[in-house]
This record gives sequence, structure tokens and C-alpha cells, in this order.
Amino acid sequence: MRTKQAVVLFLLPLVVAGTASAHDIGGSRFDAPIPLSFLFVGGGLTVALTAGLLTHTTEPNTMDSERGIFSVGTLPSSIVTAIRVCARTLFLIAFIGVLVTGLFGRQVATENFATVFVWPIWLKGVALLALLVGSPWSVLSPWRTIYEGLCQLEGGAVSILDSYPRWLSEWPALVGFLLGVGIIENLTVIPRSPQQTALLVSVYALVMLGGGVTYGAEWFRRADTFAVLYRLFGSVSPITTTRTTAGDAQISLRYPWRRCTESVDDRAIIAFIIAMVYTVSFDGFTNTPEFQTLLFGVRDLTGLGPAVSAALYFIGYGGFLGVFWLVAILSHRAGLATDALATAQVLAPTVLPIAAAYEFAHNYPFVVQSLGQLITLSGRAIHLPITVTPLEWLSLPVFWASQVVVIVIGHIFAVVASHILFDEHTTERIGYTQLPLTTLMIAYTMLSLWIISRPIVS
Repeated sequence: MRTKQAVVLFLLPLVVAGTASAHDIGGSRFDAPIPLSFLFVGGGLTVALTAGLLTHTTEPNTMDSERGIFSVGTLPSSIVTAIRVCARTLFLIAFIGVLVTGLFGRQVATENFATVFVWPIWLKGVALLALLVGSPWSVLSPWRTIYEGLCQLEGGAVSILDSYPRWLSEWPALVGFLLGVGIIENLTVIPRSPQQTALLVSVYALVMLGGGVTYGAEWFRRADTFAVLYRLFGSVSPITTTRTTAGDAQISLRYPWRRCTESVDDRAIIAFIIAMVYTVSFDGFTNTPEFQTLLFGVRDLTGLGPAVSAALYFIGYGGFLGVFWLVAILSHRAGLATDALATAQVLAPTVLPIAAAYEFAHNYPFVVQSLGQLITLSGRAIHLPITVTPLEWLSLPVFWASQVVVIVIGHIFAVVASHILFDEHTTERIGYTQLPLTTLMIAYTMLSLWIISRPIVS
């Protein structure tokens, strides 16, 4: 019965009729069969009613018990080793290819391996892979591969200093995310320049290698933006692998919210999670007419020029942090955790399904289309005249509907995760204690649906 109720609630925003506009794909426009008011209210009600349904009809421990992990099978160590070696080698070759083609190849973004690979396949594609099967970055990381090669040459770990400083935490990774993804990827022309892309990758690689030689392997786990980003995205993956003592890989299915019920223990991770949620929304917002109006209005008012866009990004990030901190304070006063910081540590992982859902909904066409372009470029390199267009089947109505579905599902998973956590960390009524966070999730659901409802501005 609860399953049928959830399906009805979930389909509510999709079954009414009206008009709205959606993001452009292939230069076309689409009038969605849903009025904006129905879309926003329906999405918000789906999240609100899911929270209420969980509070009154389920026991949290039934959703996060050991029954939440289902074994699928085991890969023998020989196959695991072969996969790891092949993946690591191919990604290292791709990394070298980025440097060579970016610096010396034809400087056309759509025809250069560097720009076609780095931004859609590497940055976004590996993120989508992490959403499905967990982070593969410890295997793929080219700078970690080079570092481990140095360790083999030296016959042991390479580290100038004794250990990674505790005070550094994941702050270097956060800085890298804010500058690399928040500013460079979203607000500059570097992603359209093969040469500048290659230079950026080479500089980042030198920083990573320098940190690894200075602080050891822990640097790659905590200071590398890609490592932290993909590890957090991997928290919501429905597929997980566990290495056995024999080296085999145990493959299992799990509830996507399972790892999101584990509180974090560091301020930097909290700030990173909020940056993930905010930045993917900001990425979508920059394509809307409202952002363009705001941007040029502030430019005219201040006379600061292009720097305004970066200022708007950081102001918005500060606003997201402030709202999350307010929710943490209100949740603590309602009976959650021992203080506001401990409450923030409990709440932060619960919004990861939201970041993951928006990341997938916003970027999967970009990744798939670029993968086809990469295959086409590879064919040309070996004089094989092939053209791959994998999105020909994807109509604009289907794409728009998929965005709505994925975003609402992500918010539902976040509600489930928060329900479990609130049950574990408070003795008060869950519905009352959970109200500030549920309100935030409802508001963000409506904001996300509003962003994808707006027409794209070039």
C-alpha cells in the first residue's frame, strides 16, 4: 500500500496539463504539458507528503538494516586486477593525450581531444560513473599513478614530511572545486580552449604531484578535488564493491540513501557538500534569462565587468551556507544533536542525493553527446569515417520529463536519509525535529524545478 501511495505522490507533478518552457536541446524549444504552478507545487508536495508518509507509516530501521545490501556476485582477483590495470593505463594515456593535443593540436573545441575529453568525459562522465558504481578515482587518477610509479622506483613511500597536516583537512579540495568547477568551468572560456584546458590540467597535475611528494599518499585522498568529489557522489551509488582478503571483488546492491545516513566529522566536508549542491544549481541558473538580467544589471551598476559573475557565484555560495547553517541551528533547537555544529555534521550527508540527482539530470545529455563526439574524433584519427550521434533518440519532451523525474527522486531519497538520521539522533518527535530540513528540501525542489523550466540563453 505504501508503495502505491508513493507512486501516486511521485506522479502528481507529471499528470496535469498546461504550458511551460524547458532547456533547449539541439536548438529547439519545448512547451511542457505542465503549468509552472502545478509543477512547483506538485514537486514540493511530493517531498512533503513523502516525509509525512515516512513519519507515520514506517520504521526507520527497516530501511537501513543489513537487508539494505543485496549480494549480486563476486569477480575473481585476476579479473579485478586486469580491469584496474587496463583502466589505469587507458586513463594515463588519455591524460597524456590531453596535454599533447591541447598544446599542439587544432585549436577548435569540438574537434580537439583535450576539450572533448576533459570537461564532459573526465569531469562530468566520471562523476556519473561514481553515481552508479562508486568512485573509481583511486584507480584512474593519473597523478596518483605517477606517484605510485615513483614509490616503486624509490622502493617505498615518497614523502618529504612525516604526515598530512590535520588542519589542512579537505580544504585544498574545496578550494580546487570552487575555483575549478564553480568559476573556471561555469564562468570562463577555458573549457572552449584546448590550449588553456591543457595548461590548466598540467598545472593541477604538478600541484597534485608536488603535494603527494611532500605529504605522501594521504594528499591524493583528501586534497585532490576529484577524489573528494567522486567519493561524495559515490555515497549514493546503488552498486558497491568490497575487496575480500583474497583480492576478489564482492559486488552488491544497496539502497542509494544508505551511506547518506553516516554523519561527517569535518567542517570542510560540510562546506564541500553544500558547494556541490549549490554549484550544479548555479550552473543551470547561469543559462537562464534571469541570471543574464542580474549579471548585466550589476555590471552596469558597479562597472566591474566580467568579475561580477565570480562575485555573484561566491555571494550565492555564502547564501547557501548561511541557509544550511540556519537549518542546522533550528534543527538543533528542535532537539537534534548536542550543538549546531554536530547537527550540521548529521544533516550534511542527507543532501547528497539532491546534488547527485541534479548532477545527473543536468549533465547526462552533455556526457552522452560528448562521448559520441569522442568516438567520432577517434575514428577520424585512424581514418575511419564514422559519425556517432547517440542522442538522436532523445526528444526534448523525454529529456525534460527525465529531469523532473530524477530531481524529484533525488529529493525523496534525501528525505528518506534524513528520516533515518533523525530517528537515530533525537528522542523528540521526528516530524517536528525534521521540519526545518524538510522545509529546506521542499524549497530547493521548487527552485530546481524552476531552473529546469526556464529557457536557455546563449
